[in-house]
Amino acid sequence: MLQPPHSSLQVAAVPAQRVPARDRDQDAPWHTEAVCRRDEAGLFFAPSKEPTAARLSREEAAKRVCARCPVMVECREHALLQPEPYGVWGGLTAAERRVVLARRRRRDMELKKAARATNRIAQAG
Repeated sequence: MLQPPHSSLQVAAVPAQRVPARDRDQDAPWHTEAVCRRDEAGLFFAPSKEPTAARLSREEAAKRVCARCPVMVECREHALLQPEPYGVWGGLTAAERRVVLARRRRRDMELKKAARATNRIAQAG
């Protein structure tokens, strides 16, 4: 059985008022402005043994909420840095986040390889 989401993930069920980004307290955590705080947490996290069609429908609904969120980028980066293993975060499912992380790792390896090659050329010449 899957573990329930971390307590920090429960922000989706807490009511919040939307504050324009320009008026936002820069010291406040990003999630205080998350649109999902007004929605049901169940929209963003799968119930156990959820049928595939229901999961896809629920994930699309969650992504629509994310699409109108002023802190979507911050949320996505949080989920990628943690990494959050469950739920829709920043408009990405857990599987989509795994793909993004794999691409980032591949890009980082290629950049390191190019930097080593550049250093070797610089040292040789």
